[in-house]
Amino acid sequence: MIIYTDIISGDEIISDSYDLIEVDGVVYEADCAMITEGNVEVDIGANASAEEAEEALEDTAVKVNNIVHSFRLQSTSFDKKGYLAYLKGYMKALKGKLVEAGKSAEEVKEFETKAGAFAKKVLGNFKDWEFYTGESMDPDAMVVLLNYREDGVTPYVVVWKDGLKAMKV
Repeated sequence: MIIYTDIISGDEIISDSYDLIEVDGVVYEADCAMITEGNVEVDIGANASAEEAEEALEDTAVKVNNIVHSFRLQSTSFDKKGYLAYLKGYMKALKGKLVEAGKSAEEVKEFETKAGAFAKKVLGNFKDWEFYTGESMDPDAMVVLLNYREDGVTPYVVVWKDGLKAMKV
């Protein structure tokens, strides 16, 4: 299995156990699922005492997004202006990491062009997106985007491809 970590914070963001689809050459998308978490029932095989009243336990089961839950992503929020300011800083940091990694000027320019085009798509329907940070909540690190497919039911996440480092586990 390959776990992808954020190159800035080192937080685990996603893994190849989810079907990652490259979009526009700059991001990965992965469909999520809502799962029920919590409330484990244990049957020890004993009969309840007739003299003791049965204890009523609270139902602690909660529906959670599998990717958000698995990678301990933390919900955050932005207004459009705030997200744009964050994105400019993040793209500048990412560009620096690409240069450090030995990417050519042409590859860096191609990244900037594709990232700018994708950012315009996000800003075009900004109200539809939810935002998550990695476990460390590093304000300079990647913000994972979450939206819903056209069916309005299937959630999916979007992560910046060049902001990830693969780690084989």
